[in-house]
Amino acid sequence: MCVAVPVRVEELLEAGMLRCRAGQSDTFVVVSDALLEEPAQSGDYLIVHAGFALRRLEVEEAEETLRLLRSLAEFADNRTGPA
Repeated sequence: MCVAVPVRVEELLEAGMLRCRAGQSDTFVVVSDALLEEPAQSGDYLIVHAGFALRRLEVEEAEETLRLLRSLAEFADNRTGPA
């Protein structure tokens, strides 16, 4: 199973490439905006999978998705932690 992750565009690079921050972490990915209808702008939230931005998200939708993913990760950590 694959999960598309919301990212925030931090920097516009050459040739339709974007430097994006994953969630609120210090993790950055470089992705292509070739599949978007319009080029991405700095500050946009995007759904990314396999190195390509698939679609733009509203800020509220991106924040809610990130919150849910954090909750899921915390739940999983609690289930696999020490007994």
